[in-house]
Amino acid sequence: VQLQASGGGLVQTGGYLRLSCAASGRKFSDYAMGWFRQAPGTEREFVAAIDWSGKSTYYADSAKGRFTISRDNAKNTVYLQMNNLKPEDTAVYYCAAQPASRYRLGQRYDYWGQGTLVTVSS
Repeated sequence: VQLQASGGGLVQTGGYLRLSCAASGRKFSDYAMGWFRQAPGTEREFVAAIDWSGKSTYYADSAKGRFTISRDNAKNTVYLQMNNLKPEDTAVYYCAAQPASRYRLGQRYDYWGQGTLVTVSS
């Protein structure tokens, strides 16, 4: 699976962005999808995940109530809607794919996109 993330940019505190991740190469609905992020000098951290159907999602505590993950299997795309952004959300955001059977069984993902930079100014 090839993943291409987009939608990052510079936004002010309290603003919003929607990230997209387009998948190609294999049947998209065979995979659960996740979003991760990595700020400078820190380890990559989990943000959100969604099952193959889009009916089940879960979030890191830092994302709950502000971020929404969704997917459109007809468009082979997963999204991350980010609202009420804070400076601490500044990071490179990565999308990732794992076989659908592994959803919620761990954060080992097989495929990764190249990342898109989100910068939140104070």
